[in-house]
Amino acid sequence: MKKTLVKYPYLTKDVEIYERENGHKIVLAHKEGGMVNVSSWVKTGSINENDKNNGISHFLEHLMFKGTHKHPAGYFDRTLEAKGAIVNAATWKDYTFYYVTLPKGEGNKDFYEAIELHADMMLDPILPEEEIGHEFDINDDKTVKNKRERHVVIEEIRMRKDQPWTKVYNKTNYNMYTSHPYKRDVIGTPEIISQIPQAEIMEYYKTHYTPNNVTTIIVGDFNHDEILKKVCDEFDWKDRKNYQNPSFDIDKPTEKTIYNEDTANVNTGFLMFGYLTCPASNVKDTILIDLINIILGDGASSRLYQNLIEKAKEPIFNIIDTDHYQFRDGNNFFVEANFRSEKKDDAVQMIKDEIEKLKSTITEKEFKKAVKKTKSKFAYNAETVSEIGDTIGHYMTVCNDLKLVEDYLDILNSITIDDVQGAAKRYLNIDNAVISVLMPEK
Repeated sequence: MKKTLVKYPYLTKDVEIYERENGHKIVLAHKEGGMVNVSSWVKTGSINENDKNNGISHFLEHLMFKGTHKHPAGYFDRTLEAKGAIVNAATWKDYTFYYVTLPKGEGNKDFYEAIELHADMMLDPILPEEEIGHEFDINDDKTVKNKRERHVVIEEIRMRKDQPWTKVYNKTNYNMYTSHPYKRDVIGTPEIISQIPQAEIMEYYKTHYTPNNVTTIIVGDFNHDEILKKVCDEFDWKDRKNYQNPSFDIDKPTEKTIYNEDTANVNTGFLMFGYLTCPASNVKDTILIDLINIILGDGASSRLYQNLIEKAKEPIFNIIDTDHYQFRDGNNFFVEANFRSEKKDDAVQMIKDEIEKLKSTITEKEFKKAVKKTKSKFAYNAETVSEIGDTIGHYMTVCNDLKLVEDYLDILNSITIDDVQGAAKRYLNIDNAVISVLMPEK
């Protein structure tokens, strides 16, 4: 096995990365205490989907808990939760991950069992038809609704579709891209989920859940040699073939503002500005966008909240903030607001003005506060085994390089106000913005 050491800030020992001959990566991170985190991150999400199977990654995530040849559906969660474990999973554009956080137990017994069950789930899901539910016509009102996972996911999709914020996000996200798979909604559509057969889901699993696409991360206080051997023994991939994920051309930002306006059964207006920025592996620019996010729209002390809500001469906005999503093929920056619908034009213009002012008027006080908050967040992410596992998973899967964390604090300390303003000028040009507005029907 190839071994790499990473000097992870705030941890007392180097993080160890082992790459096996089959490509499976194992990461061991030391964190004192009685809790451990076991997770596996798979390099697949909506990025590997198309218009015919959109939502399959998320659907598969649900079905992974529905039993193996060794254990029936529900055994995995029930057994570990009885030991005080938190068991969950998540699907996003670049990845799907599964994790268990639990006390090690006397003599590491519970810890070892968690690794065994986790590996069994990752390597041998049977995706039983009786747990998936029969395929059906989504437009047939006579279809019997049941509690099988197909119906559970469809209901989840429908609930999200009715949310105003989901509507404006999906409209913005779709129009930010021309051809990249990021333009699709991760959760898919009821039409696809109602019809996709078990055999196709299993084939997707076999294609993408391969040794070279999986990183297994163990965080806690343990004997590294013993746990490395345990993980290697339990993750017996046998003769499973590897799959090389496709690469995609990174979409360029629109060269002219895209404006969309829709109506829905809402009482107030909702809007979102969306911008394409740098890939997540560009650590410096990612940090710069994080600082912009804090200064412009993070919390009640941010510019947008202070200028457009707290100190506003006329109450137009009810909610306003910003967000920064990090992706392999280019991060997203959003401004999102809820406002009085009759003041739509004013609301849009006021946000444009605040973004423009940011490019030349950042104060020393704002800058230092943003840097301090960013450092605190980075330090917080090294406080618990769960946060450490999540951060390592992000760097290994989205950035493809955990060593990037070694330079994080040095890069952050080297940044100046001019750097932040330069990033705002580079990435937050109004010509490159996608603006989506949702207005009341009447």
